[in-house]
Amino acid sequence: MPDVPKISAADVSKVATLARLSLTDDELTTATAELAAMLDHFADIDALDLDGVEPMMQPTPLANVMREDIEGETLDRDEVLSQAPLTEDGRFRVPPIIGIQD
Repeated sequence: MPDVPKISAADVSKVATLARLSLTDDELTTATAELAAMLDHFADIDALDLDGVEPMMQPTPLANVMREDIEGETLDRDEVLSQAPLTEDGRFRVPPIIGIQD
């Protein structure tokens, strides 16, 4: 495994400041340990011999699954509109929501 430089609390603090995060001392200690563990894991991955391994976008092949477009029974327009409080020109009438002054 290649020698990976360890991340310091100062590095994590600087990144947190750049990200506009304020960390307590406990959070800084936890974040430093977690980031160091991640960097160690990435170093393990970098050490793998992956020559000849094809890059992939998905671990399993994707396929679109579509059903047949079969016309079925629908509700009667007049019956549905008869249940609405307000209708207009064969459509539901709803109160406007844009441009209303309170």
